[in-house]
Amino acid sequence: MHRIIARDIRVFAYHGVSPQEKREGQEFLIDIEIELPAGAEADDDDLSSTVDYAVVVDEVASLSTRERYDLIETLASRIVDYLLSLPGVARASATVKKPRAPLAVTVGWVGVTVTGEREGRPGGTGG
Repeated sequence: MHRIIARDIRVFAYHGVSPQEKREGQEFLIDIEIELPAGAEADDDDLSSTVDYAVVVDEVASLSTRERYDLIETLASRIVDYLLSLPGVARASATVKKPRAPLAVTVGWVGVTVTGEREGRPGGTGG
């Protein structure tokens, strides 16, 4: 297996439960990981033999701003569904982080991670 990783994809969106989050929006940071099975390592140095991370990052950013969700768990799940729809992707995860979550205590960020496997794989969750 090999893994494609993108960290801290920055988007401005309107996800959250509080009226303030829905009205004012905030920055989110998104991490993604995509696992491809052995043999998909692009030994031939051909982009068509693997997943184009530039295209994936653009689509993840678009997915993150296209709709509004109360729960970042829902957004992370939608991102994983997209990643698992890509040809050759065996497993994927998405972490959605809120650096400015409206909390009474200061934190670096709060977030959720969702992981899924392509259906039909032994032990797979189906995303």
